[in-house]
Amino acid sequence: MPVCKVDGVEVEFEPGMNVLQVAEIAGKEIPRFCYHERLSIAGNCRMCLVEVKPGPPKPQASCALPAAENMEIFTDTPMVKKARHGVMEFLLINHPLDCPICDQGGECDLQDQAMGYGRDDSRYAENKRAVEEKFMGPLIKTVMTRCIQCTRCVRFITEVAGVPEIGLISRGEDVEITTYLDKAVSSELSANVIDLCPVGALTSKPYAFNARPWELKKTESVDVMDALGSAIRVDARGAAVLRVLPRVNEDVNEEWISDKTRYAVDGLARQRLDRPYVREGGKLRPATWAEALNLVADRIKATAPDRIGVIAGDVQDAESMKATLDLFRSLGVQSTDCRQDGMQLGAGPRASWLFNASIAGIEEADVVLLVGVNPRLEAPVLNARLRKRYMAGALKVGVIGEAVDLTYPYEHLGAGPKSLTGLGKVKSDFNHALRGAKSAAIIIGAGALNRPDSAAVLKAAGALAQTFKMSWNVLHSAASRVGGLDLGFVPGAGGKTAGELVAKGGADLLFLLGADEIDTSASKAFTVYLGTHGDRGAHQADVILPGAAYTEKDGLYVNTEGRVQQGFRAVFPKGEAREDWAILRALSERLGHKLPYDTLGQLRAKLFADHPTFGRIDHVDGLAGAEGFDASTLGAKGEAADAPFKSAVGNFYMTNPIARASVTMAECAAQASGAAKIAAE
Repeated sequence: MPVCKVDGVEVEFEPGMNVLQVAEIAGKEIPRFCYHERLSIAGNCRMCLVEVKPGPPKPQASCALPAAENMEIFTDTPMVKKARHGVMEFLLINHPLDCPICDQGGECDLQDQAMGYGRDDSRYAENKRAVEEKFMGPLIKTVMTRCIQCTRCVRFITEVAGVPEIGLISRGEDVEITTYLDKAVSSELSANVIDLCPVGALTSKPYAFNARPWELKKTESVDVMDALGSAIRVDARGAAVLRVLPRVNEDVNEEWISDKTRYAVDGLARQRLDRPYVREGGKLRPATWAEALNLVADRIKATAPDRIGVIAGDVQDAESMKATLDLFRSLGVQSTDCRQDGMQLGAGPRASWLFNASIAGIEEADVVLLVGVNPRLEAPVLNARLRKRYMAGALKVGVIGEAVDLTYPYEHLGAGPKSLTGLGKVKSDFNHALRGAKSAAIIIGAGALNRPDSAAVLKAAGALAQTFKMSWNVLHSAASRVGGLDLGFVPGAGGKTAGELVAKGGADLLFLLGADEIDTSASKAFTVYLGTHGDRGAHQADVILPGAAYTEKDGLYVNTEGRVQQGFRAVFPKGEAREDWAILRALSERLGHKLPYDTLGQLRAKLFADHPTFGRIDHVDGLAGAEGFDASTLGAKGEAADAPFKSAVGNFYMTNPIARASVTMAECAAQASGAAKIAAE
């Protein structure tokens, strides 16, 4: 490896690194505004100046200068310090003095670097220029007079999000950042520009003037808005969750999160179930815990086990599903299902329902076939990874399903199952690329697996994957789905599926564990709902047991690639609500089938003993775990319908009870539907 000197200390570095990266390897802090390691290099803020030898006797922008063998880099010479003072002085010429009312205060790069690298005065006394505000939608608040034109937002929206709707216009003193058509940014990742902005030009509109960073309690957790399991930080003050920010996890979300992950949190405080309810005379009335649990226990005792059905929802933690399964299996109930959408997976080997290439590993693929999935809506951060791979010039994408904008080019190979069986016979660029691929992958979504003919679709997709040696990858849209399948939360011997249970006459008693995405209106069964919001499940319930949301409990979640991740409690449950497993433990005592654990630790010990995969926190088997797995054994022979595949996510902003209770998500949904209408016109 080449070697250079940084302030007299020899440092080895990889070829292709720039001077700024080499200096950081040496432990030297280099100030910067425009440079970001995940974006292209702009070199326009000039804050990262250093002195190099050999080279001209003037400061050099370290972000745009490639490091070379035997180069000498100086990061703290008088020339460098004077140059940085001058650059900071220029940057502050027009920046307004509104730190006391700026939401970036306390976590602002400009504040920090002005203190560390700036002058204590300014020689410029001219009037500051003002820039009018821009409309970027309901999520991003703009105060463009603060903008220092670092262009991080422009590069992110163009390069990572793939929706080039923000840009730099004019020249010289008149230059400014704007949306080209003065409309809301349409990307599902748009609010990441708030984290990227080093000043207060782009801040969070829903969070405006709510709190200062030092007032907040910060808790590391896991996102449940999709099945990716993005690493997040939950910031709370008192009993209220005020914001969610991304954490860096190179294996899952890098440092991005979707707008829904970031902004659906206001739904945690609205339409909440904070006490038990019992339906009398067609109306729900408040009840005590003892009254509600006794009523549920009496009805369960009076109902035959084969007439009881249990359905788990899409945002449940593994502990609540384990407690539910243990309790109802002890009662002899076999009709349990975590697949509200009717998905046909769950009976084969674990590799059959996992994203086996892994989220980070998909960047190694050179050919990807998308079947019945829209990753832009179902997993926006994964879609950004696919775009990243495409931008590197090494990915060919084919789509069987809806023809939608994925932010990168693809070859549309058909709309329905017939295209799967005929793919190998059709001459096309994609087919040619597939035959010569070194690392091909098929990504199949819930839109192909929740149909009446899913068994036949699975058979065709599995055979195709086996023929072309493609890695088998299922992209789930529910955060709890893989955990439920790992637990065996599927019908036992003689048990009914979720769809059969909610049909007329399907069951006499339904126990809904946060299940809100299934229509129970046809069922006349006595319904018990254990959940967090007054959503679809609660509307039909005869008894409501208030549970804890994902920010209100410690819980394990398994993402679409099989990675077990741990979420932590940021605030306590609302009102009289309790953690789900504790409610089930209390119910088990009244049923005479007491669950064998009294604490969360004891529950997890039994979970790990019964299902060892849950004990391997943050571990992914990946392709090694799928070795020997034959995808062609999936499904069953039969005739697939000619109906086109449809994504499992129609409205990105309204996919679960928390999002549907969110005012911010309602505004985003209205904005998105309005934009679609304008585009159609």
